Amino acid sequence: QATHFEGMPGSNCTQATEFSLAGFTEDPASQVAQFLLFLLTYLVTIIGNLVMIALIRASPLLYSPMYYFLGNLAFVNLCTSTTITPRMLAGALLGKKGISYASCMAQVFLFDTFGMAECFLLATMAYDRYMAVCHPLLYPLVMSPEHCSRLVTGSYLLGLTNGVGHTIGMLSLFFCGPSTIDLFFCDISLLISLSTYDTTLSRVIVRTSSSLLGIPSILVVLASYVAIISTILSISSAEGKRKAFFTCASHLATVSTFYGALIFMYLIPRSDTSRGGDKWAAMLYTVVTPMLNPFIYSLRNQEVKEAWRRLRKIK
Repeated sequence: QATHFEGMPGSNCTQATEFSLAGFTEDPASQVAQFLLFLLTYLVTIIGNLVMIALIRASPLLYSPMYYFLGNLAFVNLCTSTTITPRMLAGALLGKKGISYASCMAQVFLFDTFGMAECFLLATMAYDRYMAVCHPLLYPLVMSPEHCSRLVTGSYLLGLTNGVGHTIGMLSLFFCGPSTIDLFFCDISLLISLSTYDTTLSRVIVRTSSSLLGIPSILVVLASYVAIISTILSISSAEGKRKAFFTCASHLATVSTFYGALIFMYLIPRSDTSRGGDKWAAMLYTVVTPMLNPFIYSLRNQEVKEAWRRLRKIK
């Protein structure tokens, strides 16, 4: 579907009012299998993250900065998954690939907002682990409830700034005629490559946002873990090293999965038409990671297991 726009650069342009999401396959049998797999993944994601949030709020054992940040990470994972997966389910079940321009812009806004918020939450959690391992005596003072609250609020505000900036950049673009996005959601880099007009402003906004927001969050994570590893190596006892490592293992696994998928999607050189289009890396980042995070933080975490046991005894 398209609408003709008079007076726009190149008067023959018909502005697209709908995009087509390529998805994974055209085969009906495969689409049914995908629907069942996506549905199961989404249900596990919803249940796992809601249980994690409820457990953190209900158990006094988990009233600490690390679990406060983890509860917010679970909330962001819920929002990210809900932004992407229901539309995937509808596409796989109904074979409907079309998505309206307004829905696509809303998806860009929400995905980029919560995606950047997650980057800063992971950076905040890395800083929290740095203080716990490298400066344990200062930890209660530096990671006070007020400071933690400001860090989380700042993460959401920076995510919102990213989402608004990217959306404004998208609104300056025009798409002539039907446009197919070679992915299962509206990815901003693919949308920019599909535009038939000057994309300079949009590219500047995306690169500026990545430079001013994304790169600092990555640097905080890297600097924190360099200091953490240096401190762990300086510990003389093997038991001390093991305990220090396990305080960071869950977060390190989450960071590795999250940033590994992002780097694969956006930093490995590709042609413009396929940039960001590696569907399996996108699946890992948008669908699998939000599902796995509750399990990463609970399966090897004795505090979470003990909180769960106590809660079950009370009930």
